[in-house]
Amino acid sequence: MSSLTGKLEGDVEISAPAEKFHGVICSAPSQLSSICPDVIQECKLLEGEWGELGSNTHWSYVHDGDAKVAQLTIESVDSTNNSVTYRVLGGDLANEFSVFKVKIEATEKDEGSKVHLTFNYIKQSLDVADPETLLELGKQVCKVVDAHLTQA
Repeated sequence: MSSLTGKLEGDVEISAPAEKFHGVICSAPSQLSSICPDVIQECKLLEGEWGELGSNTHWSYVHDGDAKVAQLTIESVDSTNNSVTYRVLGGDLANEFSVFKVKIEATEKDEGSKVHLTFNYIKQSLDVADPETLLELGKQVCKVVDAHLTQA
């Protein structure tokens, strides 16, 4: 039985420090277009301050070979735990999901860090696929950001 409400989670092991990774994902996502241009074409600030609660950003990205857009707001930031939660306000995802939230949390390990991705969503209809390919894309972006941070 399929459900409209869903949750997907995934982990990525990275070499970069959690704080450094969180800094890019939360406070400097505009850098992602130069770090992983194959996936993220643009991230621009619409209102608020980078990395601040309630700030709104517009993203242009490629998913499954198609150009997509999303408007996101930061719903929560926890700098102590290197965590940020983005909520989709508009764009392609909003056409399929009435609620879509992405939580990205980086945790220090003995060597490197672990990034935990959580997608919470409510689909507009049962015809909408679970966003598994989007989770894989998120994991891929984490690996590319890690490679950038560890070679820099």
